[in-house]
Order: sequence, then C-alpha cells, then structure tokens
Amino acid sequence: MTLRLARTNAEAHLYMELTPCQVCGATEFAPDHAVIAVDGDLASQYAGSCPQCDTPREFVFRIPAEVIIPDPEEPTFGDDRPSELLDAGQWLALADLFASGAPAEPTPQLSADQRRQARHDLRLAAAAIAEVCKFIPADEESVPAERFWSEPGRLAFEQEPGRFQRRRLAVVQQTYQQLAERFPA
Repeated sequence: MTLRLARTNAEAHLYMELTPCQVCGATEFAPDHAVIAVDGDLASQYAGSCPQCDTPREFVFRIPAEVIIPDPEEPTFGDDRPSELLDAGQWLALADLFASGAPAEPTPQLSADQRRQARHDLRLAAAAIAEVCKFIPADEESVPAERFWSEPGRLAFEQEPGRFQRRRLAVVQQTYQQLAERFPA
C-alpha cells in the first residue's frame, strides 16, 4: 500500500477537515494520533469516530524524512514539493477562506487578540497561495489542468483558470503578506 505524504501536521489536519465522513458528511473530527509502522516505514495514523454518526474514521499518512517544525509567526504547510493530499484548487479555496476572516485594515476597535488573529489568518492565506504555486512547473506560467484531482479543485479551475497564473498568484501572495504586516503582533 502506497501512503500519501503529509508534509506537516497542519497539512494532515486540513486534509482531514476537508474530507467528510462517508456516511453522514460531517467534517468535524477529533481523532487520536499515533505513529505507526506501515511496510517498514513510519506513518501518522489519525483514528476515531465521527461525532455525528459514530462511524469509525481513519487516515494514515507517510511521515517525511525531514520533519518541519512549525513556526507560529511564519506558517507553512510543507516543503518545496507540491502536496499529495490537497490539489491546487483546494489550496486556493483555503487561502480565500483564511483571508476572508481578516479585516482589510487594523482599526482602534480591534483588540490585541483580534489583531494577532488577523495577522495570523493573512499569513496562513499567503502560505496557502505558496502551496498553489508549487503545482506550477518551472517552464510553465500556470497550474496545469491535470494538477486538479478533487471535485472542488477542478471546479475552481474551470470557473476561474486565470486565478492559477504564476504572476497573479505572486501578487496575491505579496498582498496577503503586506496586509499581515499592517497588524502589529
């Protein structure tokens, strides 16, 4: 059995959140975690029951050779390789979701916690855009159609293929990074 690589715990958790229960469709899931051996390799196992219908759920991912230690100030979802779990369209949707919760400007009405959360959300959005860019081959200017394997990912590409162009993604990523800096830590 070939396991897909989860480059970071954050990537594994996002994948699980985007993968609904096959019985009831719930996305909420609070699994137990264990490191196990699969075919002689170390793997992360996430297992538990669906909180809605009690169906057993399990996810098993390969562990990377070099573990990435998360930096709370600079979120990252993986190394330089494109994700094996989420496609380019799913990463772009996550960037949109992360950025949508942040105000455009820091205002005096925002508490320190709200400013920190906005900064973090915008940095997450920039990191998700960086993940989209990893799907663009060096000799191409946009994400190729075959790099979308999920239904939501393919739909996002079909609806707005221009959003997956290298230059446009670079501008969006830079914008999120600049907006994040407006919110003091």
